This record gives sequence, structure tokens and C-alpha cells, in this order.
Amino acid sequence: MSELYDYKAYTARNFRSIPQIRELPEFLKKEMEIVAMVLPFKSNSYVVNELINWGNAPDDPIFRLTFPDRAMLSEHHFDRLKNALASHTEKNQLEAIVHEIRMELNPHPAGQLALNIPVSNGQRLEGIQHKYRETVLFFPSQGQTCHAYCTFCFRWPQFTGMEGMKMASAESRQLADYLRNHTEVTNVLFTGGDPLVMKTSVLEKYISPILGPGFEHIHTIRIGSKALAYWPYRFTAGQDADDLLRLFEKVARSGKQLALMAHFNHPVELGTKAVKQAIKRIRSAGVEIRTQSPILRHINDSAKIWARMWRHQARLGCIPYYMFMARDTGAKAYFNVTIENAYEIYREAYSKVSGMSKTVRGPVMSASPGKVHILGISEIAGEKIFILQFIQGRNPEWVRRPFFAKFDTKASWLTDLYPAFGEEKFFWQDNYEQLTRIKMHEALKQEDD
Repeated sequence: MSELYDYKAYTARNFRSIPQIRELPEFLKKEMEIVAMVLPFKSNSYVVNELINWGNAPDDPIFRLTFPDRAMLSEHHFDRLKNALASHTEKNQLEAIVHEIRMELNPHPAGQLALNIPVSNGQRLEGIQHKYRETVLFFPSQGQTCHAYCTFCFRWPQFTGMEGMKMASAESRQLADYLRNHTEVTNVLFTGGDPLVMKTSVLEKYISPILGPGFEHIHTIRIGSKALAYWPYRFTAGQDADDLLRLFEKVARSGKQLALMAHFNHPVELGTKAVKQAIKRIRSAGVEIRTQSPILRHINDSAKIWARMWRHQARLGCIPYYMFMARDTGAKAYFNVTIENAYEIYREAYSKVSGMSKTVRGPVMSASPGKVHILGISEIAGEKIFILQFIQGRNPEWVRRPFFAKFDTKASWLTDLYPAFGEEKFFWQDNYEQLTRIKMHEALKQEDD
């Protein structure tokens, strides 16, 4: 096989072997190593050789997307680690410091562990999340890594070995049993990590059971993946790529829709010959490709970039789907874009594209109560406000009911917002707090049992 298709990972242990890295100042490399003690770091040969403009490193957006930067930690956290290393702190003490810092970075936002994991027959189903009525997320244990790690990733604890923080299951039967017993579910999302790091034979063991009798209520199977951007050869090179396309075709023949939820954060990721070939091949197998990304400072916080990205996606036959707000975890402060700025970027970009790209919704916050869509900024009765609504909610009755928050130039997440017009609470808050208490009670009861 050509060297072009030989996957090689780069981590904190071997990134100095990259020829282009050798040209960077030594202090930058040391800073990257310190940040990588806390946040996961992995790039690969495709990203390094095909996507990064090394003439612009370290400011290149794809470099920032996969390589650590000092500012991804607070000054306090960075200096604490730097000083500990300089004073030759013992390994166990150093590990304790790293753990403390990680725990201060909100490792599992939006109630992922406490509120989203269902209980069946008195047992927590650790590899399943069921937050919204129609959708179940499944985390196959063999897919809890990626071809490269995004520095903004809100699931970064999956890759750090933090005890009790990993969501994963190797039980395909557990998933099948849960879906069989929950006929309100219409679609299942395989996620991670990245399920497409798995061999096709492993992925098929999870998917095939839900194609048969007893799962007629499952209309759509989704796969959340960054493989198109970070390793498109997964779909084009070698026997397992052919097997994967045959699995896609098998799903299509079953009468269920298969959707690849593709993560593209910058137009550069759409520009290579490899990704164009991969997209063409996936679509020929009857797969729908929907694209999504958070809006990220240093990466894509410009209307010009988003309009270019949406146009390019539509031209390649992909469906622009979501512009998300970066979640309140990990290196959030580094990538942070305010709600006001995100909305103005979305609005301007949306105005510059044709109807083929206007399938995209944004900006959207995947917060603990649900997916909150920022509809606009307005002034009513002399008060400047944000107009919001739920696209999805823990209670489906909340969906599409507009609510209003006081305008705040610094707000960047739902928890930064307060009700407008003198209201004490948003319409959904009492119900949300009640649902949360019930879930927490169930979780505590399970621990006691």
C-alpha cells in the first residue's frame, strides 16, 4: 500500500519527530507538552501533511484545531503545572495536580453522566444516553477514540483515562434490548469518540441486529464522525473501506435511512482530493451526509468562513445541519464566542448563501435542558433581548415555544442568561428542576442499591 494511505498518529510522545514541528521554537514545544498533560492530544499524518499550512503555524486554524496551545489552559493552571515540573514533583503528586485541574474544567457538561444515562431493571446502561424522546445515543467501547483529537472537544474526558468519566459499552445486545423495549425511539446515533475508527466487522455487530424484525420503529441510524475531515481514506482505501460501503448499502436495503453526521470545522477540510472522493463514494452507497460544527474563536469565527464552508458542503452534496456554540467545558475560554457575536456571524453567513445551504440551524447551545436555538436579537418595550426556543428539550412540550432573555454582550452560554421583562424564571425552569431532581434521585438510589 502507498505511504499516502499509511495512518500514523502523533501524540505528546512523538510529535517532535514531525519535520515541520522541528522548525518551531523550543518554548512552543514545551508549552504544548504541558497542555497535553491535561487535555488529550492526537494528530495524524493526513492532517499534518494535507491540511495544515505550516507556513502559518502556529496560527494556522487546522494546527490550532489539533495541536495544544498554552492559552487552552488558564494562566493559573498552566503555571501550576509548569512550576510543578520545574520543582521535579513526584509522579503521583503530579498526577494529582493534573486530575484536580481536569475536574475544574467541567469534564462532563449538560448532565451527560448524571441525567442522560437510562436505568433498566435497576442497572445503569453506561454506554447509552437517552436525553430526547425519539433519539438514543450509543457509545461502542471500541469506538472511543478518534483519528485525531479536536482541541475543543466537549467529550475530552473520554480520551484521558479519568476514572468514572468514560461512557462506553461493548454490549450490542444491551443496545438491542433497550431499543426493542422503547418504541418511542425512532433513531439511534452511534457516537464517541468516533465509531468509524472501528473495523467494519465490529461496527456491523452493533448495527445489524437493529435492521431486523422488532425494530420497525427505528427509522434512522446515524453515525457521528470526524473521519471525513481527519482520515477520508477510511472510505476509499483498502478492503475494510469496501466492507464499510457494503455495510452502508445493507442499511439502505433494509429500508432504514443511514445518515453520516460529519464534523467539518473549516473549509480547508473540504478541499482535498481524498475527502471529495470519500464523499462521492459514501453518497453512492445511499448515505445522507449532514454537516455540523461549533463556532470557534481562532478557527472559524467569521461569516466569510462559514458561508464558504456551507457553499462548499452543498456543492459536494452534503446538507449543512448545525452551527453549535462551543460547550462549557475543557478549553472553552480559548474558543469562546459570545452569543451576540455568534448570532451576527450566523446571520451574515446565512444571508450570503443560496437556499441549498439554508438547511443549517444556528447558533444552537446543546445545554442540559435541551438544544436551545438563538433566533435573534431584538428590542421590545424598550428592553434589548435575546429571542430563543428549544429545538429539542428534556420535555418535548418545551419545543418551539419562544422565550426571552436579557441581552448581555458577555453571555456565551445558557447559564449566563436571565429572563427578560422582569420574569423570575424562564417558562421551562420549574419543570426542568423537577425533572432533574427525579433523575438525580434515581441515580442516587441506583448507587445505594
